Amino acid sequence: MAQLSDDCFAFGGPVMRVDEALSIIRSRLTPIEDIENVKLSKADGRILAADVIAPINIPSFMNSAVDGYAVRGEDVPGGEARVFKVQDRVAAGASARGEILPGHAIRIFTGAPMPAGADTVYMQEDVKLAEDGAVLLPPGLARGANVRLAGEDISQGSGALPKGRLLRPQDVALAAALGVTELAVRRRPRVAVFSTGDEVVAPGEERTASQLFDSNRTMLGAMLRRLGCEVIDLGILRDDRVALAAALKQAARDCDLILTTGGVSTGEEDHVKAAIETIGSLVLWRMAIKPGRAVTMGVIDGTPFIGLPGNPVAGFVTFIYVARPAILTLAGTTLPKLVPLRVRAQFDYRKKTGRREYIRVTLEQGPDGVFEALKFSRDGAALLSSLVTTDGLAELEENVTTVEPGDMLSFLPYSSLL
Repeated sequence: MAQLSDDCFAFGGPVMRVDEALSIIRSRLTPIEDIENVKLSKADGRILAADVIAPINIPSFMNSAVDGYAVRGEDVPGGEARVFKVQDRVAAGASARGEILPGHAIRIFTGAPMPAGADTVYMQEDVKLAEDGAVLLPPGLARGANVRLAGEDISQGSGALPKGRLLRPQDVALAAALGVTELAVRRRPRVAVFSTGDEVVAPGEERTASQLFDSNRTMLGAMLRRLGCEVIDLGILRDDRVALAAALKQAARDCDLILTTGGVSTGEEDHVKAAIETIGSLVLWRMAIKPGRAVTMGVIDGTPFIGLPGNPVAGFVTFIYVARPAILTLAGTTLPKLVPLRVRAQFDYRKKTGRREYIRVTLEQGPDGVFEALKFSRDGAALLSSLVTTDGLAELEENVTTVEPGDMLSFLPYSSLL
């Protein structure tokens, strides 16, 4: 488990910019040290704990890139087409029976090893059949054409996959091509998630007229699992400071991170804040971000705590820009660079300078083929429907104050954020 100092998330400024929050998180959290070996079939989505060095060349032998006819480079016709006698036939998985003879060709298929002495392949569609099974080869083919050299993809002894890589299907495919059967990966981050308050009940339970069904815990759990976390669901913790403190202290012993939404403001009914302060430390950040201004960072017995805003849209956005970087840092990987798409605004908007804002938008293709962003019809950080019916977020940087129809915006699809 991480062992952090109580003041590691302290910040002296009045309002924290998004980039400052990222810098603090990346510099003050350390990766999980536990490492385990997993079978290649289970490695997708895990974080590589050690560099993979290629034990063999890929491809491991020189082979034909096409179906055709292999020849010696020095025999390629110069001025006019010439007839070559076909000496042998080599399919993928087989080998030629001997070295190619001068002035001869060998019928060869894609992936088959090149015969000894041959270094060039004619594509079969460029060849004409002649009498007695011979072939007529045209002039001018470059020596070495249509041949894959041994090690041209990955050379033996080179770095194939770097430590810290979030493994994808193409990464495990490369490991398989190298003959690797297991990979060393970091243990999945264990994240405790809970909801608080007497005003929420779990879906399916009886609800009074003054209670709400708990949705934030379900959303956070799903987002955490998409990041490869092991989720420890603590359920709903009622407004009892002693019980809250005991549950949080136990979670700090068992988990790498504790995550919740709401309940950590400064009101007399914000019992989570009081419970944490009796067993750890808490810092309330005022972030220059909308939605999601209030974010809480803290430490309980050396384990980090993150409290996100209670409104679901604010919780969603701050998870992306606070919790997600923290989790990826604990997991031992770098934060993937978000590459926004450029889209054209179809709405008016005004905002304060110095604050980064995220607008929920839907995309439609304009008559000229350019994608246009349509703002969700209503404002409010409590509108879950706005996350369901839109395509992503338009990002307005701190220096932007106005948006007018026709302006080009940075758009982040939800698929790139989760």
